[in-house]
Amino acid sequence: MNEIFEAIKKASVEIQKIIDVGDTGKSENENSTGDTQLKLDIASDIVIEKIFATIPSIKAIVSEEQEAIVPLNEDGEYLIAYDPLDGSSLVDVNLSVGSIYGIYKNDFTAQNIIAAVYVVFGPRVEMVVAADNCVKMYRLFNNSFEYIQDITLNEKGTITATGSTQMCWPDHHRILVNKMFKDGYYLRYSGGMVPDLHQILLKGGGLFSYPGTTDKPKGKLRQLFEVFPFALTYEFAGGAASDGSKRALDVETTHIHDTTPCFFGSKDEINKVLEVYKENV
Repeated sequence: MNEIFEAIKKASVEIQKIIDVGDTGKSENENSTGDTQLKLDIASDIVIEKIFATIPSIKAIVSEEQEAIVPLNEDGEYLIAYDPLDGSSLVDVNLSVGSIYGIYKNDFTAQNIIAAVYVVFGPRVEMVVAADNCVKMYRLFNNSFEYIQDITLNEKGTITATGSTQMCWPDHHRILVNKMFKDGYYLRYSGGMVPDLHQILLKGGGLFSYPGTTDKPKGKLRQLFEVFPFALTYEFAGGAASDGSKRALDVETTHIHDTTPCFFGSKDEINKVLEVYKENV
């Protein structure tokens, strides 16, 4: 597995260079979920696939930016699902973005995810690795990632970040958000999944939510590329993740591009979610 982590480090250095000088314009293509691909998305995807193709232990990969699973090495042990540049539309306004990787065995389902990595490209480039039941953060210095700290969540936090357009929220989600504001939580939402979830982890706790909505009843965020990797990360950090009724890592996958409502946070916040959703759904 270490060779996969080293490959992600190498890809991250290259992606940072792409962000620094890359074209932030739109391409003429759409990905599988109907989002218009930015040229940065495509360039980052190419870098990652090229580097992963050199790793013998990787059997196959699937990218948010591609339609199908890409076989690499028949004798490989690991499967990787990744979002090459989450939040790429924020680059042109100079906000943080990130890459997300889920490492699986046997098949692409939540029950088979064994490790996760995400990388934040912001004022500093940081990589967070969830493996062996712990979460470790590294920071890029002179093209080399150095260990900074282990990450653990408190039982309760102070931050809430919630996605989608408010007019599309179901009533019970509005009840949840209003309850959190009344309880003194601070709103911190950039529109980027990676920086918002990273902030909650580093600040010790809180809640990130992207509910099912009237326009997207099954949520917007992709299970394999986004939800499951962060669910594993939050659990390993001492928190929890849910789809609003059950553990996020118990959600069933029927297609590689499936989406799901999702909630990530400290245990206290996830209990709030389960309580409000149970009472109001």
